[in-house]
This record gives sequence, C-alpha cells and structure tokens, in this order.
Amino acid sequence: MNKLIAICLFLFAVCLTGTAQNTAPYKNSKLPIEERVKDLLNRMTPEEKFWQLFMIPGDLGTDETKYENGIFGFQVSAASEGDKASSQMLNYNAEENAFALAKKINHIQKYFVERSRLGIPMIAFDECLHGLVRKGATSFPQAIALAATWDTSLMKKVSTAIALETKIRGIRDVLSPVVNIANDVRWGRTEETYGEDPFLASEMAVAFVSTFEKMGIITTPKHFIANVGDGGRDSYPIHFNERFLEEEFFPPFKAAIARGGSRSIMTAYNSYDGSACSANDWLLNKKLKKDWGFKGFVISDASAVGGTAVLHNTAADYPASGANSISNGLDVIFQTEFSHNELFKPHFLDGTIKSKTIDEAVSRVLTAKFELGLFENPYVSEDAAKKWINNTTHKKLARETAAASIVLLKNENTVLPLSKKIKSIAVIGKEAIEASLGGYSGPGNGKISILDGIKEKLGTGVQINYAEGADKTNTTYDVIPANYLANFANDKVTQGLSGAYYNTIEPAGSPVLIRSDKQVDFHWTLSSPDPLLTTDNYSIKWTGKLTAPASGLYKIGLEGNDGFRLYIDNKLVIDNWLKQSYRTKLVDVAFENKKQYDIKIEFHEATSNGQIKFIWNVGIENNYANKIANAVDIAKKSDAIVIVVGIKEGEFQDRAMLSLPGFQEQLIEQVAAIGKPVTVIIVGGSAVTMTNWLSKVNGLLDVWYPGEEGGRAVADVLWGDYNPAGRLPITFPLSEAQLPLVYNHKPTGRGDDYNNLSGQPLFPFGFGLSYTTFKYTDIKLDKEKISTTDSVTVHFSITNTGHVAGDEVAQLYIRDLLASVARPVLELKGFQRIHLNAGETKSLSFKITPALLQMLDQQMNTVVEPGIFRISIGSSSRDLWLKENLEVVH
Repeated sequence: MNKLIAICLFLFAVCLTGTAQNTAPYKNSKLPIEERVKDLLNRMTPEEKFWQLFMIPGDLGTDETKYENGIFGFQVSAASEGDKASSQMLNYNAEENAFALAKKINHIQKYFVERSRLGIPMIAFDECLHGLVRKGATSFPQAIALAATWDTSLMKKVSTAIALETKIRGIRDVLSPVVNIANDVRWGRTEETYGEDPFLASEMAVAFVSTFEKMGIITTPKHFIANVGDGGRDSYPIHFNERFLEEEFFPPFKAAIARGGSRSIMTAYNSYDGSACSANDWLLNKKLKKDWGFKGFVISDASAVGGTAVLHNTAADYPASGANSISNGLDVIFQTEFSHNELFKPHFLDGTIKSKTIDEAVSRVLTAKFELGLFENPYVSEDAAKKWINNTTHKKLARETAAASIVLLKNENTVLPLSKKIKSIAVIGKEAIEASLGGYSGPGNGKISILDGIKEKLGTGVQINYAEGADKTNTTYDVIPANYLANFANDKVTQGLSGAYYNTIEPAGSPVLIRSDKQVDFHWTLSSPDPLLTTDNYSIKWTGKLTAPASGLYKIGLEGNDGFRLYIDNKLVIDNWLKQSYRTKLVDVAFENKKQYDIKIEFHEATSNGQIKFIWNVGIENNYANKIANAVDIAKKSDAIVIVVGIKEGEFQDRAMLSLPGFQEQLIEQVAAIGKPVTVIIVGGSAVTMTNWLSKVNGLLDVWYPGEEGGRAVADVLWGDYNPAGRLPITFPLSEAQLPLVYNHKPTGRGDDYNNLSGQPLFPFGFGLSYTTFKYTDIKLDKEKISTTDSVTVHFSITNTGHVAGDEVAQLYIRDLLASVARPVLELKGFQRIHLNAGETKSLSFKITPALLQMLDQQMNTVVEPGIFRISIGSSSRDLWLKENLEVVH
C-alpha cells in the first residue's frame, strides 16, 4: 500500500513538473513584467510584432482570420469593419448600452486570448474628453468648461465618474485629455483644451488622468506637441524654440506623466522644426523618452503617419512614412481601416526598420497590457455592465459641474438673477433648443436644452415665449439640390450635372474622367477629385439642365476659391477665372416656373485645395429678417428677455473672425433696441468679440457647452438658485487684431497698445463675476526673505461682503522682477475655489515652493535665481487686490 502511494505521489509530481514546463514564462503572473515581456517578445514572429503596433476603429468583422496575428486594439464600434468613416464618426454608431458593448468587447477579446497563437489580448480604446463617447454614457460639460470651474476636486469627481462608465464597458485606454495650450482663440479646438495657461492646464490634466490611471485605464494626453500654429490654425507647422516649448507647451504633458501617471501619449498632425511630430526624433526619442524618462507608448493621431508622405512631403510613400515614424520614436500607428496596415507593413518585415527599434516599441505595448492585467483578467463583467443600463447616477454631478463652470461676464443694474415673480419671459435663439454638447461628444444621456431647463424651472405659472430669431448660419443662399438638376447620360435622364474632368488648367480637349455629380458642392483638400487627376493642375466642366421651381427674380451663382465661370443658356454670367481668393459671386436671374435652363460651370485648380459650390437663394430669401422680426414682437410682449447665441467651431473649424456668426448680432441689437433689459447667454467653447452689442445688453453669461444637464444648470443660475463662480480659462480679446493675446506674455520692447486699439483684453484670464461681492485683506508672508531651496507661505483673508452665499476663486500670481532672461509679466501659480456665506470671512494660504519660483536660465538649466518676486493675489489676472515682495537669496 505504501509502495502504491509512493508511485502515485511520484506520478503526480511528474505531472506538476510537466505542467510547469509547458507553461510559458510570459503567462506566469508571479514573474516580473520585464521578464514576461522579454519571454513573449522572443516567441513572436515579425508579423505578430507588427500587429501589436497597429490600432483601428472597428471589430473582427466577418473574417476573424484577418487578425490571427493579433492587434494592439480596437475602438470597438457597431459600424462595419470596412466603414471608411473617421474614428470620431464611428463613435456615433456605438453600441446601444453598456451591456451590449461589454459583451461585444468580450467576444472580440475571446478570439485573441483563446484562438490566436500566443493569446495576446487586445486593448479596447475610445474617446472620453468630457464623457465617454457612447450612447448611455453621461455627457459632462466640455473640457474648457471643466477648466472654467477652477476646481480640481470637482474635476476628480467628474473623471472618476467617466472612468467608471468607461471601465464597466471594457474600455481600457482613452484617447484623452487634450492638454494643448490654447494660446490663440481662433483655433477651432480651443473648446477641447483647458485654456491658455500651462499651470491651470497642468493641474486640470493631473486631476483628470490620475483617477483613470488608478482605476486601471490608460490615459493618452494629446497632441504632442503644440497642435495650433500661426493664425490659430489647427495642425499648422510650428517652429518654436526649446525654451518656449518648455515654458508653455510641455508642462501639462510633463505633469500628466510625472504626477498623473499617464502611460500613453498621442502625437500631433503638425510638423515641428521641419519634421512631422509623428516622426520627430528630437521630440519623441530625445525629449520624451530620454530626457523625461517616459516608459509608456506613443501613438499617432488618426492617419497622421501617412501625413509625412501626403502632407509634409518628408517620406516617399506610406512604407517609408511608417519606417520614419517608428524609427524616430513612434510606437503605435493609429489608422481608420484594417486595409491600411498593408500601406505600412513592408518595412516592418523587410529589415528596413531595425529589429531592435521594433522590439522596443512592441515591449512598450506589451508592458502596458501586462500592467493592465489583461493576460490574467482579459474579460469585463457583463453582469456589472448589465446593471449600468439606463443608469443615471451621474446626472446630478453633471448638473453640479455645469453650474460651477458658468461664467457671469456682465450684470448691469443687477439684471440677474431674474425675478421668480415674472409673468412672462421671451427665450430667443435656436441655440436655446439645441442642447449643444461640443466636439468629441456622445449623444448624451437624456440631454436637457436651455429652453427645457427654463420650462422645468418655471412650471406652468409663467408664460414662456420662444422664437428662433437667428442661428449660426449666415448664408442667404444654399447649394442647389440634385432634384432641380439633370443631365443626359447613357441616353437617359440623370439627376445632377455631368462633370468632365481634365488634367489641364483649361477644360478643353479629352477629359480623363466623365461622371454624373448630384450637386456641385466640393472641397478637395488632401487629394484631387479622382486618382486620375493631379492634385495641382486640373479643371472641370459641368453641364446639364436646371429646372426653375418657381417664377421670380432670384440670385444664382458660384462660391469657391476662384477660378470659376458660370454660363446660363450659353451666356457667360459670372467670369471669375483668376485665382485670387475664396469668394461668392451671385447674379440676378428672372426664373419662369418649371422652365429648363442650360447650365455650364467651369472650374480650375492650379495649386491645391479646390473648393466650388453651385448656389442660389430660392426659398430662403429674407427668411432671417422675418425670424428676427418675430423675435422682436415676442420680446415686446414679455417681462424678461433671454437671448441664447452660439458659435461655429471644432476640429478643422478654425475661426478667422470671432464675432457671432450668422445674423445673431443683428438679432441682439434689434431686440435690445426695444428698451427692455436683455440677458445674453453664449453657448460655445472659445472667445467671442462683442464690440457691436455688449453695451446694449444688461446681462451676459458664458455657459460653454454645459453637458446633458446644462439646461437645468443654466436655469439654476438665471434665477439665483446657484450663484455663478466660473472663471475664464482664456482671454477674451476686444478684436481679432490683438491676437494672439494671453495674459502671461513676456515684456514688450515698447508698449502694448496700437495707435487705434487698446492692447488690453475685453475680459481677462481668470475673470468672472458673482451675485455677491468679495473683499481681500490681510496679506502676510511667513518670511520676507528665503533661500533658493526654501518654501514660504502667504496668508490672506477673503470676506463675502454681499447678501447671498457664493463661491470665490482666489488666484495666486507671481512675477520675477529681475532675472537673467526675460520672464512673463505674470504667471498663475495657485488657485483655490472656496464657498462663503454672506458676511463670512475665511483665512486662506498658498505655499510657495521652489518649484513655483524656478525658471530656465540662459543655459537651459532649471534654477531658482536670487532676486525679488512680486506675489499677487486676486480674483483675476487683472483684479489683483493684494501684493507683497518676496526676496530670494543664496
């Protein structure tokens, strides 16, 4: 018996030994991650390594075998795998609820874990700038609004809520936040940022990313680096020196990595110093990875790698662009289609890219996957996700955050808060019913418009009169629809015009392409109209018939970047063949109902960026004037007047002019002219110029994009149930002529002013009013003299001198009065948002550490130089109520 037991024990031990030998070290969770990565890397084929460096929106599709070699990850979507839409657009086709998405991600993950050769899990990634971009997820106020709260504790609550909604669905990497510095408010993506100041942006970034990283979700601050260039243009080339980058643009990225724990970085589309940011050795290898010691992985912006070949012209083709990027510090290529992998793969397999370089990039990706625990726990709990269906837990927080972000910019004669005893109110403007959420937003979880919020607040006892008035559209014409156009192709009538495309500057000779175009409404930026055409030397001739829908005198014509002609019934009516500018040309034509007219349009493009539209004003003439007149009538019949306006902005939507678009300014002026108090509410993520109308209104609120609960929050502020305390994270200029205009510029060689315009802003950085008033007193430094390694605390008091409770944002600014290099005229170095009851006084303090006093000297060393520092405390960058000098000595 004992012999039998011994034999059994021996056989059992042999089995255990065999099992241990058959378990690869990379699957052993007890080993250090570095050893697991090394073991797994040694087992991978070149093809498998490449796929770990490739990420796309989509899913497995109908042919799972395409992914037998693995993949970095998916931005999982309900759209078909072959969909050519951008990753941002794919988000809008997202799964219906958290459970469905979690289930789909698990299904995809199961394939990679259980059916691929090595079982390497994928990472599900997504966008969550101010809420996960998925149906059913909470849409919080836009990023610029989060910054306007000046409240990092509130930001942590918001980011924790977003991270929970993200992880419950199985998403483990978020392509957020945007920590670029918005130093020119013409930039269409200002709304996505935390504003113009590196200190404020850094603090907000750390508050946002740290909660995600602690919850096991990788954050990807973007876009590295300086995604806005001259003129406020998105992705414009930049040539800033290293000092300017270190002082202005690098700090939020450094903070997100060092203090927030971000494990990924996304590069920008633009070039820096002649090299695309996605293939910039100095930026990615030397600065980010070597100098900063960044251990995470670097991804490109969507389709940015190929930009070196088709935009920057620094790579001969797509394989070369991929090789350049990976060799110069990029780790992961982000594309928008599966098929794009073939564009880059050759040089990953033929030895063009050094194997050591590929292995380093793959190691960074594998390290992240091991750190996330995906090898041990690859699946998300579907039961937990099921409980999140129709969950509205975070709506209260969304409302609180929206209210905290609203900035009161003007309150003449205390028009606000509105009286709760009013009998009627006029709510005017299309933006009042839009419930706009801003860029990179999901649909919201039951969003509330401003009009809905007002109705809910007032109930049935108050007459609410709504009028559209005016919206953001400023055209009095439209593109001519296809159903009014006809051509005769293949012996049959076809809607639209026949387009003949030529590889010559004149539309003559033999076309290389003939096709039917439904409408003439084109904008070719990155390519020509067809691969058969060159990008910089083509012309087009459209011909066909136009049927007049009604009799009357109408305007018809062309809009585009010049080089166009229009013929009607063989008569040349518009001749604008010279390339000078983008313009609109219209002529009057007396149409007869149902009559057909011969149409010929000629267009040419001699450089690139072709734009052309065939337009008329049929059906829309004077429509805006009638709508404004109706709004004025409604305002006359109402006790209170609120006008809600908005701006046009977003990715690739930079603004040359900052005035309100469309006929919104005329709307404000005509309503204000009736003589009643008017409050204007601005919905938008950037600055607005107001010269024409600000003096004519009494109240002004900037509510940004306030999120799905924004309507309720705005109503709370309008009627005083919430005392506004948001502060501007950007400077509002008087005029575009002042731009770029930031508070923390270096001293000028002469003055700041123009001979016909002040150099000062309309509203300064940090500005915001309240329904109460505050007084700053009793500033005192612990010590008036410290060494370069010491810290000191500055104490002061704030008293609510008004009659209602409210929040105040105390702001600390420091100026170095004498330095070896020019320093900013002012720098934000601290802020605190506090609540004070009427008559209440609170004692506050800021600790001034060496880190707040340090600078880059002439040799680019980080030092604290001895000298005098001006310590200023106040309620904005211009309202500085308390000041003391601090002397720093060796």
